[in-house]
Formats: sequence, structure tokens, C-alpha cells
Amino acid sequence: MWLRLLYLIFVRLGGWLVLLGRSTTSKDVELLVLRHEIAVLRRANPRPRLDWADRAVLAALVQRLPSMLRRHRLVTPGTILRWHRRLVAHKWTYPNRTGRPPIDRAVVTLIERMARENTSWGYRRIQGELLKLGHRVAASTVRRVLKRSRIRPAPQRDSDTSWRRFLRTQATTLLACDFFHVDCAVTLKRVYVFFVLEVATRYVHILGTTPHPDGPWTTQQARNLLMNLSDRADDFRFLIRDRAGQFTATFDTAFASAGIEVVKIPPGCPRANCYAERFIGTVRRELTDRLLIIGERHLRTVLAQYVTHYNTRRPHRALYLVPPRRDRPILHESSTQVRRQPILGGLINEYEPAAA
Repeated sequence: MWLRLLYLIFVRLGGWLVLLGRSTTSKDVELLVLRHEIAVLRRANPRPRLDWADRAVLAALVQRLPSMLRRHRLVTPGTILRWHRRLVAHKWTYPNRTGRPPIDRAVVTLIERMARENTSWGYRRIQGELLKLGHRVAASTVRRVLKRSRIRPAPQRDSDTSWRRFLRTQATTLLACDFFHVDCAVTLKRVYVFFVLEVATRYVHILGTTPHPDGPWTTQQARNLLMNLSDRADDFRFLIRDRAGQFTATFDTAFASAGIEVVKIPPGCPRANCYAERFIGTVRRELTDRLLIIGERHLRTVLAQYVTHYNTRRPHRALYLVPPRRDRPILHESSTQVRRQPILGGLINEYEPAAA
């Protein structure tokens, strides 16, 4: 800013030296032109913005003008007085005001996080949790923060149960099932694959493949799954499925006999069965869209190899890059000798440390 002020002073002095060599008529004509330009600019912008260097130069030059001409300039005596009052107010404004100190931004973020992650917590409950973490905050402050963030109070926040919240809270006892299809390369026959996903561990069960998935076939695959789960079937509480015709009343009864309640997603809302849909997208991107399937037998062989890789070797982001059921422990020491294990002819690769 000081460089700008010095630059403006130098420019004005240079302009004054140039004016000394000009005639009076030329100066009068220029003054008339400048006055008209100022009038035009005032109509477009009555109050232009000036920085402090502009104000200093104008205040110094205006003092040399006659009193009659000062009244028609952008910088009038009233403007200079207003600048002076602003400088005085700025000097005597103390940075530390009296009253309560502002709440730390980290504490505000923590209050908002606790309110969103715990919909049944009220102001006092959040206050107590903050006290355990070493933050002394009043309940009225918690209320003010939530109100400013447009987060409703606890009774209103906890009034509805969304699908997202239901799936997260019930993930450990949740199964999800669905179909996906594959079109064969030569015959163009469409083969349907029926699978069940354990939501908590992302472990996948391929129950069967068929070109005609009717109700009795689907029910039989459900019974086979329950037999394979054996005692582990008691760990599951819900099964999410869509409203396809293959899922009949006998299908629901088979799971109900094992104490598993079938939950139907809303019509036309595949996102409600998001875990199954995510697996379908993964198997298409990594397998079926990159491979020509000759027939149903070929499909079963390919799926068996892929599911083994998916359940035992493939890292999952939801599991912090750990496979659902890894078949070997994670190494704690780095290995420079690595061996590649191709799966499905190199379509997928697995890597493991080579034997020394």
C-alpha cells in the first residue's frame, strides 16, 4: 500500500510538471472534458470505492482548490471528515471485547458430529459427552450451535428411521439377496445367477444358476443356503429382497422358519438393496463384462473361481482393505520378492510373497 501511495504521488508530480508547459486554453478545455466525464461516471456509480492511498492523494489535492470547486468534487469536506471519524473509531476499537469468548471451531464440529451420529442425544447428553473429552460447554451453547447448523432437537431428529440408518444399525445381522443375468456368447441364452450377501462381512454365496428362475427353484436354493449356514443362521435377523415374482410366499416361509425376517424394499427403488446392487456392479465390471461366457457350465466355473477370489483375497474398502475371510494372515514385514498368481487366465491377478 505504501508503494502505491508513493507511485500516485510521483504520477501526480509528473503530471503537474507537464501542465506547466501547456497553455491556459488547453487546460480549460481539459477541465471541461474532465468535469463532463465525472458527471457521466456519477450517474453510473454515485459512490465509487476508493482505497486509502487514493483518499490520501485526493485529500491533499482538494485542499488546494477554491471553496466553490470543492463542493462539486467526489471528495468533499464532509467526505474528509467522515474518513477522519473512521480512523478515530478504528484506533479506539479494542480487539478483545467483553463477554463470553467464542467457542472453538473444533468443538462446534464435534457437537454437530455427535448430534448427527446419535439422533436420540439431547443437549445435556451431548454436554456430558463433551465433558468426558475435556470440553466444558454449557447446554445452552450446544443448543445454539445445533440451531445455527439447522439440526433439529433430539425428539424430532429421532422421529424417522431411514433405510440408510436401518441398514447401518442392522448390518451385523443382515442378509441381502438378488439376481443378475449373463447372456451367453454363441446361443445368446440368458442365464440368471442367484446370490446372497452377508452385509457385515461382504461374504458372498452363489446359490445357483438357471435360465428359468421360478418360485420353487428359488425356494430350494434358500433351503440349501440355510442348510449350509447351519448354526450360523441364528446370527442373522433380516433378509432384504426386492419384489420380483421369483420370491414367493414359500421363499419367505423358509427363512421365517430359521428366525430370519424378510424385508421387502419399496417398489422401483433398487437403491434400498444397495449392498446387493453394489456386488452386481462389481462382478460385472471385473468379470462378466470382460469375458465371453460360452454356456451355463462355463458360467458356473468362472463364478466359482471369482467368488473364491472375492471372499478370500480381494480387498474391500468397507472392511478397511481386508478380504471378507482371508485365507492367510497379513504380513507385518515388507517383502521385496513378490509372486503373481493369475486368476481366470490373467483377467484378475493376486500377489503374494515368493518363497525365499
